[in-house]
Amino acid sequence: MIGAYDSVDLPPIAPLTTRHRRLSLTCPGCGARSKAPQPDAASSSPFGPMIGALAFYLKHFQHVSYWRLEGLFRDVFGLRISQGALANLFRRGSARFEAGKADALARLRQAEAVASDETGVRIEGANSQHWVFLAKDAVVHEAAYSRGAQVVRDVMGGHRPRFWLSDRYAAQQNHAGRQQACLAHLARDIAYGVEASEDMAPFRLKLWIDDVFTLWRGLARYAAATIKRKRRELEARLADILQTRSDCDIARRLLAKIANARDQLLTFLDAPDLVEPTNNGSERALRPAVINRKVTNGFRSMWAAQTDAAVRTVVDTARLAGQNPFQTIRTTIEN
Repeated sequence: MIGAYDSVDLPPIAPLTTRHRRLSLTCPGCGARSKAPQPDAASSSPFGPMIGALAFYLKHFQHVSYWRLEGLFRDVFGLRISQGALANLFRRGSARFEAGKADALARLRQAEAVASDETGVRIEGANSQHWVFLAKDAVVHEAAYSRGAQVVRDVMGGHRPRFWLSDRYAAQQNHAGRQQACLAHLARDIAYGVEASEDMAPFRLKLWIDDVFTLWRGLARYAAATIKRKRRELEARLADILQTRSDCDIARRLLAKIANARDQLLTFLDAPDLVEPTNNGSERALRPAVINRKVTNGFRSMWAAQTDAAVRTVVDTARLAGQNPFQTIRTTIEN
């Protein structure tokens, strides 16, 4: 063989319709009339689980609107399904995803370390929030009108993990035994200080936080004693930097911000297998919600936002185990 060449295409796609006929017979002897039992199709949606899985996937992960979904099913699949029928399909399917979300929430409430973040979203024309909570084996999304700490308390249900990772926003503080501030957020503040100020303090902070990231990336190579020594050195350097007196407003504000977060900067060194120094995982989990906000401008009802949060919870939790999003949706709907 001197070569192998593939030609790839999709087969024609058309709905597969199963017609159920219900018969009634009359006995010629006694005249009694017998009716066949009513099939399940007569009391449920005519649209099967594959149609439901595809609709959920396109709506929640490809951000296709109701109007465009109606046209896509008609033009690509030759299936006429109205926007009202799509809404009913989503309402019926939401219960299965809510059950999956409850399982993920139970895991979250047993986690030793949790990371959290939130982003703005429009729900029923009001400014609202899409929250995300990450643990080792669960990802939980939550739609809420509020950005307050009560949302976190409601989600956690009284559970206080050992560690919490977030930015410095007040509503995400004091929910665990120890707090790790997101160093990626602070690194951006430091980079701005270096660019906008001629003071040496921001530059010294940049060198310091670069060394923190270098230590994090090399943790697997170091013995415990080496990590402790490097931590003491970093703490001493930071203490020296924070004693700096500056005439620059930008530098002073930056130093004050770092000083306020001082006890949350190196928490990850106490549990490197549980905590990271950045909250980039939460930001990645929120990115689809940000795209959805820009494409659709939000949700017209709270139940739609809650369904979206439940679908993302089930899919993102399954993704931790390497499962395919579409197959996860299909399995959830079929079970």
